[in-house]
Amino acid sequence: MPKMIFVNLPVTDLPRSIAFYEAMGASKNPMFSDDTAACMVFSDTIHAMLLTHDKWRTFTDRPIPDAHRSAQVALCLSEDEKPGVDRVIDAAASAGGQADPNPKQDYGFMYGRSVADPDGHIWEVMWMDPAAVAQGPEAFAAHDLAPA
Repeated sequence: MPKMIFVNLPVTDLPRSIAFYEAMGASKNPMFSDDTAACMVFSDTIHAMLLTHDKWRTFTDRPIPDAHRSAQVALCLSEDEKPGVDRVIDAAASAGGQADPNPKQDYGFMYGRSVADPDGHIWEVMWMDPAAVAQGPEAFAAHDLAPA
């Protein structure tokens, strides 16, 4: 079985958040969802667990940060084609998100935009030209994007 990731996010309005994540392309897995949590599936290996604040507090006694004012993680999803980035951001914004809380990035071979969900969690959506990836670090060096 491949490793999987489950990103757990506290949300204030579960139905609103479900609609937002469905607009981003995720589907709700009813087997792991109830009135306190929703498992939103982006792929076989990527899931977002949306948890009401009461449910979140059963996992930790740490305070829930206000994601509209601070950031604890940077989340990013890839798209297979450049126009897909704009489609996802536009759909997410139409479902209650805030498009482009961070500046757009367009390096020609790599393109990215971001969207904040209704609770302020920021997701970047990006596309990278497979030919540039195949070139290796040289493709990134000209844009000061070389991996450290």
